[in-house]
Amino acid sequence: MTDVLGTHDAVALAAMVRSGATTPLELAEAAIARIEAIDPQLNAVIHPLFDKARDQAASPDLPDGPFRGVPIVIKDLWASTAGDPMHNGIAGMRDAGYIHPTDSDLVALYRDAGFIFVGRTNTPELGLVATTEPLSHGPCRNPWNTAYGTGGSSGGSAAAVAAGLVPVGNASDGGGSIRIPAALCGLVGLKPSRGRVPMGPLGDEWGVSIQHIVSHTVRDTAAVLDISSVHFPGDGVIAPGPTRPYADEVGVEPGPLRIALLDSAVRPDVETDPACSAAARAVAETLASLGHDVTEHHPPALGDVGQARSFLASWSVRAAANLDRVGAMIGRKLTADDVEPSTWMMAEWGRSATGLDLITAQSAMSRFRRDVADWWQPNCDLLVSPTTARPAPPIGELTSTVAEPQRGSAGSIPYATFTAPFNVTGQPAISLPLAMTDDGLPIGVQIVAAYGREDLLIQVAAQLERELPWSGRIAPLHPMA
Repeated sequence: MTDVLGTHDAVALAAMVRSGATTPLELAEAAIARIEAIDPQLNAVIHPLFDKARDQAASPDLPDGPFRGVPIVIKDLWASTAGDPMHNGIAGMRDAGYIHPTDSDLVALYRDAGFIFVGRTNTPELGLVATTEPLSHGPCRNPWNTAYGTGGSSGGSAAAVAAGLVPVGNASDGGGSIRIPAALCGLVGLKPSRGRVPMGPLGDEWGVSIQHIVSHTVRDTAAVLDISSVHFPGDGVIAPGPTRPYADEVGVEPGPLRIALLDSAVRPDVETDPACSAAARAVAETLASLGHDVTEHHPPALGDVGQARSFLASWSVRAAANLDRVGAMIGRKLTADDVEPSTWMMAEWGRSATGLDLITAQSAMSRFRRDVADWWQPNCDLLVSPTTARPAPPIGELTSTVAEPQRGSAGSIPYATFTAPFNVTGQPAISLPLAMTDDGLPIGVQIVAAYGREDLLIQVAAQLERELPWSGRIAPLHPMA
């Protein structure tokens, strides 16, 4: 069964359970065996939930949902699972032994779909940087080369899926945190539209962050989005509903589209690695060969450095608010000893901001969103770019120190330069594993659609999956390699 786990995606495993070819307990045991054998080299699964997973899989009350019996990992950042640790990458929460009492709304949907939770995964503190190397739990390593990082902030989930421990992993994206690890670990990573997926009760839908998964296949990404696009009373934003299930978009021909290509970062302080630029250009050429109208073009607003400063101002205020929230959860105020120097510095920046500063930043972000939307409709249907400006960094390159507390934030800029703008606009964007460096590290290519058009992204992603199949590329730590 461990071989089946490594050669089948979540949709296929669920079909095997329905046909009686395997059982939920057999799949849970296979995932547990894989985690025990491989994760010591990765440090992806920081909270094993093995006994609970066995009980869940063996229970006659396991819901008969579309993913009944399929093992999944949950990112240890606000996506709470009832009665389990939740540390958000913070040493203070770890030391307090914090256990969250309830499921988040999205986790409740996963549970209703029949997923089996086998563990919670590594993440940087509060998801603030583009590498998963928290002091609280240690670095997560890339299954393609363990000397390199996985990206962040969903690095633990990406490593677990890329190494074949589970077929899909929960992830979240506030500045690229689904797409960046997907790109660096050779996976599919879709950031849905703002308001597509519920974020409650600990999160909200109108912010820059949203949750979904990382996976190996476009059809898994689409099918899990179908069970995740359900809303709860009080949700702040609800994206326009699809005309049919997202899973049905896989294989649908989109017809000729207007596709814009941006192959290099527009920020003057960011240099794009030639391999990342070449990957985006190669994908654009493939799309042109499929009949799409491809031109080199991009929204001029992407070059506005002011929007990046506004994003950072809002990000810092949110960091400060989240530290206060964590303090309330563990019953005492956090101090600088509870978090990393970079987190404390960012939160202090946030505390120094006035209400007027925050409103000004939010207003600038709103103008940016409208400027991009005004350009989009008359100019293109999709935008193609590298997902990141650089391939995976060596372990330690993006970690902050007391002497250099800003190193992690500054080092994250090349990884978020193509992704973060679309957290501000709320548009859906997907990273696809379409290239490799000469030394064997994955490179992702990002495709962005207009707000609410996940259907178009899934159609085109499936086209590329057919034309440029990536299933034959397997990380060296994957048991099937």
